[in-house]
Amino acid sequence: MTPLDISFRERPRTNEAGAGAVAPAPAPVLRQRGQREVFCGLTSIVWLHRKIQDAFFLVVGSRTCAHLIQSAAGVMVFAEPRFATAIMEERDLAGMADANDELDRVVDELLARRPNIKMLFLVGSCPSEVIKLDLSRAAQRLSRRHGPGLSVLNYSGSGIETTFTQGEDACLASLLEQAPAAPASAAEQLVVVGVLPDIVEDQFRRLFTAMGIKDVAFFPPRRAGEIPAIGPGMRFLLTQPFLTETSQRLEDMGAKPLRAPFPFGSQGTTDWLRAAATAFGVSDATFEAVVQPAQARAERALAPHRRALEGKSIFFFPDSQLEPSLARFAYEELGMRPIEVGTPYLNRDLVGAEIDRLPTGVTVSEGQDVDLQLDRCRAARPDLTVCGLGLANPLEAEGLTTKWSIELVFSPIHGFDQAGDLANLFARPLARRAKLRL
Repeated sequence: MTPLDISFRERPRTNEAGAGAVAPAPAPVLRQRGQREVFCGLTSIVWLHRKIQDAFFLVVGSRTCAHLIQSAAGVMVFAEPRFATAIMEERDLAGMADANDELDRVVDELLARRPNIKMLFLVGSCPSEVIKLDLSRAAQRLSRRHGPGLSVLNYSGSGIETTFTQGEDACLASLLEQAPAAPASAAEQLVVVGVLPDIVEDQFRRLFTAMGIKDVAFFPPRRAGEIPAIGPGMRFLLTQPFLTETSQRLEDMGAKPLRAPFPFGSQGTTDWLRAAATAFGVSDATFEAVVQPAQARAERALAPHRRALEGKSIFFFPDSQLEPSLARFAYEELGMRPIEVGTPYLNRDLVGAEIDRLPTGVTVSEGQDVDLQLDRCRAARPDLTVCGLGLANPLEAEGLTTKWSIELVFSPIHGFDQAGDLANLFARPLARRAKLRL
């Protein structure tokens, strides 16, 4: 290996109406299994390494893995990012070299060069999965070798096992191994779970503080040593709909979930904040006084985009698992007409509330047979198609207007102050198309 610095489970749906009440029938889902067009979970390193500021992500993979992350991150050759690839050469893959010895050597060189690393993630890839390299045992071995000042964790970002945003889910689930256990007598705490840009995290913290919810932690933290204690007194609120494994592990550790629509747009953010306010006994008057000014700003920012997008049809190819939440936002807050909402995996426990707010007649699809889905998209001729990079250019050549779904993950889109920016991501391709027609 040579270092290169470049740097579903569907759970049963809970009946929140209470014992004896009948939960509404879930919307039917079109499930297809075939060829799919998605990025692998390695891509999530692009935003994960920016969040945990003293962690380092070492991909154990091929040159293809290195080029993928470099391209997605747009890293210049002179940059010193906190991720790299330990490249598996032909000798490693052929078993002519001991992959564990090679990995130990690469990690030794990395830590000699970057002694400030406090947490090291070994990230599995397709090549390391194929040769059955046990990164879990490697992480334990390296933790013992380098002493208590360094935590070594592992997770898989392999395209064989994960899609796009599942890399974050796998990373956060592994990070929970480092979380201290909170005593049963600990006071209730709110933990906001999922990677957010620092500016969005600060906005949410100010809103919670103004409501009187002062004991708020964010996971993952900005520093490796600030992981909150997990226990029965913890209530957690997800910011991302793809955190299935992380959510399940938190519940297994005794934490209680707060289910809500996700904080996209004015209404989505209001409902998300209200879930926390209700759980922590915030009065309606206090909640309205805190939220209303920010909500009014979001509505003003959304208004011009709503006028441009109202009545336009939209088709979502599966990519990030954000699709049900974004479709709810597009329909409810922009007046758009979803035709199909595709998602790689569908966890009704997390996104059921979003799906229930979609209009009657919309197709919700899980998984992908890309040829069949392309046929449905071509037949529908939507005004806007949200899809991955690999499909966008061919569809544009056929006269369809597209939006790269990856941009909706890389851009700050959560919360009131980002509502207008999120709407603009949908409006901009249509504005570009209109200019080209002129």
